[in-house]
Amino acid sequence: MKDCIFCKIADHSIPSMTVYEDEYTIAFMDTAKDVDGHILVIPKTHAHNILDCDNYTLSQLISAVKKVSCHLVENCGFEGVNLLNASGESAGQSVQHFHIHVIPRKSGDRINAWPHFDGAKEDIEDVFKKIIIK
Repeated sequence: MKDCIFCKIADHSIPSMTVYEDEYTIAFMDTAKDVDGHILVIPKTHAHNILDCDNYTLSQLISAVKKVSCHLVENCGFEGVNLLNASGESAGQSVQHFHIHVIPRKSGDRINAWPHFDGAKEDIEDVFKKIIIK
């Protein structure tokens, strides 16, 4: 996609601190400077988010996410990772190219990567009846 910053990173028309790349994906440092080791993993082909990503591309992306995550734990001194994704504007997606944040974690790092929820507003049985896949 012509004006997509992540497409430009994927085709190397703008530089990035690439930590992993294969034929289908690229993983690079997030420049937000919010968490040490914060990495974004994207498909090289443009997909807006998980909702329009084809299954093959999604499979390649999650394989790259696993490879990067395992590397962080096995070789870089981290103990775990949080994987974060926002699909759609209402979910907080800010860049309109599918991406997964890999947040490396250590015990006691005091990172709160889990959102605060105000509590369910509907009865769980009613919601279940709406969303069950038949």
